[in-house]
Amino acid sequence: MDRERAWAVILAGGNGTRLQPLTRLLGEDDRPKQYCSLFGVETLLAQTRKRVARAIAPDRTLFAVVQAHECFYENQLADVKPSRIIIQPDNKGTTPAIAYSLVRLNALDENAIVCFFPADHYYSEDKLFVRSVDGAVQLARENSRSVILLGAKPGSPETAYGYIEPGARLKGTPGGSAFWVNRFWEKPSLDDARNLLERGCLWNTFVMIGTVASFLRVLEMHAPKVLSALAPLQYMNCIELEMAWSRDAYKTMEPSDFSERVLSQCPDELAVLELGDVEWSDLGEPDRAMAAMARIDGTKTVGGRNWMRGRMSAQVQGQAIAIKTKEAASLRANPEEGVSCFAFKPKKGETL
Repeated sequence: MDRERAWAVILAGGNGTRLQPLTRLLGEDDRPKQYCSLFGVETLLAQTRKRVARAIAPDRTLFAVVQAHECFYENQLADVKPSRIIIQPDNKGTTPAIAYSLVRLNALDENAIVCFFPADHYYSEDKLFVRSVDGAVQLARENSRSVILLGAKPGSPETAYGYIEPGARLKGTPGGSAFWVNRFWEKPSLDDARNLLERGCLWNTFVMIGTVASFLRVLEMHAPKVLSALAPLQYMNCIELEMAWSRDAYKTMEPSDFSERVLSQCPDELAVLELGDVEWSDLGEPDRAMAAMARIDGTKTVGGRNWMRGRMSAQVQGQAIAIKTKEAASLRANPEEGVSCFAFKPKKGETL
């Protein structure tokens, strides 16, 4: 891997509203999922930092956060230089977050290869994931005008994910696992998702690697107003001035998703590297988060009993289990939809 040129951006600005019925159980508040400890004692953000640090030096890692979440990230990022933290005045989606990060990075190292990582995803195998990142950085160096996506093998016809349709193989790639992109499908219907699985399409993990110039080019083509509004920030050396400018710039923006706004519009600019034998989830819905918890815990319990004891009960209802809390939140996992059935394993003498 060309580590001297590689930078990372960890995208940690999401609100995680879809997962709040579950995350409220963990944090007693409405904190975004990246600041929750779904697996073990570390937050998803802390786990992502460790995972990314195996591929890219921490000093070359930026964090895109939202000002309203300061109470959640200030301690977790206390050891990070201020120049490595992009504080967005509001959450306007991933397009502004990526554009803002690129503007900052362009000022730090305009020749960089940049890797974007969501802060709140699950991977079953970090070692293989890091190996794929290494391969994608190499591809980005050799194909400097392209954006490289990491694609995961689908496990079910998921309608909430983006799908990548591979085209011709990239020559000279290890194992022939990299392809040009024929088409990018964003959140297909169930019938389309089933068809895409049969055709060998891949899930978009939203891990993206490319030169700073390649990302700026696709933004100029498909989100020029967002980029032009934020471009002057690279010339500002005063934090107060930058924050004032960004507040004004964000007021002019509509929420925008990078996959829908940019990736789906420019397949000719994209290549995809297959992630390999690694299970992935965006943990975006309670059932997907609970499925990941069950895979980690060999006893098929959801996150163990410690953090749920005394606060929830489980009731078997045919093929599914409904989990009800004091707050009347209800989560359901249905095996017919490709999600494992969950049960809690009480300690000896303990009842549900």
